[in-house]
Amino acid sequence: MDGSRGHGARRRGPRAAGAAAGALLTLASVVAAAAPAQAAGYRYWSFWESDGGKPWAYATQGPATARPADGDAIGFRFAISSGTNDTSRPSAAPDFTGICGGVEKKDGTKRVAVVVDFGGPADAPPGETPPEKPVKTGCAQVREDATGAEALAVVAKPLRYDGAAMLCGIAGYPARGCGEPVADTGGTGETGKTQPSAAPSPSATAGEEDGGPSFGVLAGGAAVLALGGAAIWKARRRG
Repeated sequence: MDGSRGHGARRRGPRAAGAAAGALLTLASVVAAAAPAQAAGYRYWSFWESDGGKPWAYATQGPATARPADGDAIGFRFAISSGTNDTSRPSAAPDFTGICGGVEKKDGTKRVAVVVDFGGPADAPPGETPPEKPVKTGCAQVREDATGAEALAVVAKPLRYDGAAMLCGIAGYPARGCGEPVADTGGTGETGKTQPSAAPSPSATAGEEDGGPSFGVLAGGAAVLALGGAAIWKARRRG
């Protein structure tokens, strides 16, 4: 009986290894198919901040939670960006004095300079054209605890959000889409690039809404691949 059990264990080992290997190949194919081929990046509104006249800095939180102070500037730029090393700043400077110089501060309020850069034709979604005036500025006088999103709404309505509260459109542009992946076409014609310290938050949402791979899908696939590899190793030891 011992010999029979040993023979059965040896037979189950290769079968288990084969099944696990097949599962790994199938999963690898699914994960590979989920990733957009030659993706240049994502098309979305990036969010920038300037504290008291300092140069633009990539925001570390979204406009719905950021609370600029009186004298600050916030900026938004629509462009195709591939990540933290390829994100375009607003082309206009964060000039609080020039934008809000004629607005007197009132009790219980703050003044926030708002800059909206709609980008160029190369950044526009298919079938859409950027507004004739490429940059819009305005001074938002809002209550002292107002968010960046509230200040933006004063200057550039209407705003459009997706179901995950991602900012998709400013002043009606673009009319459709939200952080969609963009295929590599050999260049986007962007200007004013910098290297922000924080990754753009929209990219994680973009894959879930428009069919690209989300981080969760890829991370989950990697975990299953690791478990599958362990199963093969154990099966070979039993054999």
